[in-house]
Amino acid sequence: MLGWKQVFNQTGPTEFVFRLFTAVPEFQVLLFLLFLLLYLMILCGNTAIISVVCTHSSLHTPMYFFLCNLSLLEICYTTVVVPLMLSNIFGAQKPISLAGCGAQMFFFVTLGSIDCFLLAVMAYDRYVAICHPLHYTFIMTQRLCIQMVVGSTILALTLSLQLTALIFTLPFCGHRREINHFLCDVPPVLRLACADTHVHQAVLYFVGILVLTVPFLLICVSYVFITRAILRIRSAQGRSRAFSTCSSHLTVVLLQYGCCSLVYLRPRSSTSEDEDRKIALIYTFITPLLNPLIYTLRNKDVKGALKRAIVSKAASGTD
Repeated sequence: MLGWKQVFNQTGPTEFVFRLFTAVPEFQVLLFLLFLLLYLMILCGNTAIISVVCTHSSLHTPMYFFLCNLSLLEICYTTVVVPLMLSNIFGAQKPISLAGCGAQMFFFVTLGSIDCFLLAVMAYDRYVAICHPLHYTFIMTQRLCIQMVVGSTILALTLSLQLTALIFTLPFCGHRREINHFLCDVPPVLRLACADTHVHQAVLYFVGILVLTVPFLLICVSYVFITRAILRIRSAQGRSRAFSTCSSHLTVVLLQYGCCSLVYLRPRSSTSEDEDRKIALIYTFITPLLNPLIYTLRNKDVKGALKRAIVSKAASGTD
């Protein structure tokens, strides 16, 4: 494994800068307020889910255990990106060191990969719950749930560490290079290398297939069986509830995997840096925001627990 000291001990650039969204001060203020509002909504929404799941024993089930982990991931994932992004909206371009860029890339890729693996795990949980309801508690044990989350984390850490280390062994021309993005993501940083990147590009595609394509195919297979099982449910109410739960998960899945695939799996010749930056805004803000909205607005258990928590807090406040 490549050591971090070796990776960042380059004679090339000592820093990168991010391209500004706009140089117009009025638009800078609007963008800052919009992104800050979205970030605060993501923090509040996902924190509320974690709080409700942890404090209500009725939600101590595998589905909500995974949802709680997903919410924690979304908080960490956006926090790796958004504060630095907000600090770079105003004024002159602010430099980020080579090591700082590498650290952001490592955590961003790690958390994004865990997110993708966890969505596949949640699809398996729904498959067992709907297709094998009588065996659900015997299959989805607490031990298995923890093992799947830990396994996803270890796999993501391994892939991310190797990919980030490989990228930063490349030479970068010049002292200060401009990244046409708002974060140190792999594709825009690769474009700044002044060396042959075919091997690095191939590794990126390989990691992208492992992180995006394989989990997505597993989710598709799970939902084929889930759909067949739902159609066999005689009760219209039962079918409606099952479809509601699954459609919530599928909405997040399609946005996450679809947008990420456009950035990481498209041939380099057909990609546009400006397009990638716009698409990245979706999985930086929209998907993490949809997670609490979809799972609370379309889930009676979570809505009920939230109402009880609000009422309880209001009652304790009036005492």
